[in-house]
Amino acid sequence: MLYYLYEIYHLNLFQYITVRAGVAFFLGFIFTLYYIPRFILWANSKHSHQPIYSLAPESHKKKAGTPTMGGLTFILSTLTASFITVKLHNPYVLGAFFVILSYSLIGLIDDYGKVVKKSNQSGLTPRAKFLLQLFSAFFLSLFLLFVAKLNTNLYVPFYKYPLFDMGYGAILFWTLVIVATSNAVNLTDGLDGLATVPSIFALATLGIITYITGNAVLSEYLLLPKVIGVGEVTVIAAAFAGSLIGFLWYNCHPAEVFMGDSGSLPLGAFIGYMAVISKSEILLIIIGFVFVMEALSVIIQVGSFKLRGKRVFLMAPIHHHFEQKSWSESKIIVRFWIVALISNLIALITLKIR
Repeated sequence: MLYYLYEIYHLNLFQYITVRAGVAFFLGFIFTLYYIPRFILWANSKHSHQPIYSLAPESHKKKAGTPTMGGLTFILSTLTASFITVKLHNPYVLGAFFVILSYSLIGLIDDYGKVVKKSNQSGLTPRAKFLLQLFSAFFLSLFLLFVAKLNTNLYVPFYKYPLFDMGYGAILFWTLVIVATSNAVNLTDGLDGLATVPSIFALATLGIITYITGNAVLSEYLLLPKVIGVGEVTVIAAAFAGSLIGFLWYNCHPAEVFMGDSGSLPLGAFIGYMAVISKSEILLIIIGFVFVMEALSVIIQVGSFKLRGKRVFLMAPIHHHFEQKSWSESKIIVRFWIVALISNLIALITLKIR
């Protein structure tokens, strides 16, 4: 608990969010590199392998036998690194811990059912999973409004003033953002490293925005909303990014381990949570453009098939469409990473254009 070394022993170095974020980043990275090889050995000994969806592209069949639930390693690393470096009595930090833990539990229950029954159709039903996500996000939104006292104004890119005050409607809006982002990241997690790198970019961008939003001087200079205390969550974002880079070491193509729902659900939910507390809910569309693209492809595909009886894409989510067009997996992954990088750079540029 580095922050408390500052409070008790007046070690001024640890009062700075940037210093503790840097330490958290490297701790998350090191912890994940330590945990993952041991997790892979354990998972293989327990036959905790990813069931391959029967309708998935033919190239996915060769991935049978790859350990899943690897997301537990970077979640554990993130929480451990954060616990060491963050100011624990900050309400936004407590909210971050809650969203990570609750969505990890939902994902773990779902993954465990699939692994035990050796079927991608087992685990939680879509309805049960959605309701659990909804309940967790709704409770968190209540906490943000009534305990953390987060303001309910809605902001948009390129405009320095709030559009309007959402009032109690913010509870439903924040719930929607968190649940939607969680599921969008989950849909993106279909190829080796495809969700990992765009998530790192999103965490970096949102970490910068959150730090600025929590800083009185910087937020005033850039005409961003000021949210007292929210900057502390930057430390957790840094720990998460470091942990994901450690995970990518084993998750890059060809993957030695998959993150599973126990990783993708809390990862997406935390990204949504950061967008909410930094008042960047609309900007999240640009920050998480790859996730939005993946989710929209599924919505369009399902809607088109139900209304017209025709498919728009060869297969959804859209990364499968490109697989069916004979793009190599590596080409799809890298090109999606490039799109994610560009969209996040655009999002950062919008901070100055207001």
